[in-house]
Amino acid sequence: MRLTGARRFEAVFRARVRASVGPLVVRAVPNEVSHARLGLAISRRVGTAPTRNRIKRLLRESFRLIRNDLPGCYDLLVSARPHELMTLAEYQEALLTAAISLDRTWRRKTTQPDNGPRAPSPSP
Repeated sequence: MRLTGARRFEAVFRARVRASVGPLVVRAVPNEVSHARLGLAISRRVGTAPTRNRIKRLLRESFRLIRNDLPGCYDLLVSARPHELMTLAEYQEALLTAAISLDRTWRRKTTQPDNGPRAPSPSP
């Protein structure tokens, strides 16, 4: 259930689809497996090593608890901005909200017809 490897992280970053919920920035890309996967990118700006590790543990547990409620099969990459620690329920809510938003975005992206480049509009 974990997203590992530089190539997979790179693919999620290249997709350029993201949602921000509170201090979390969640990026997503549809994957080829039948379940969602989680990747974490928590920078040093977030806090000391114990703080970052605590945030990662809470995010992994949140993902584990909500993974059956997640829409679709996506590779989710979560990064965090500096913030005060939240409760497990708050992380769960933030992850689920972001995942639903990203699923909506991907559905819109895949259902829109590609009409090619648009002609420039006439100037008045």
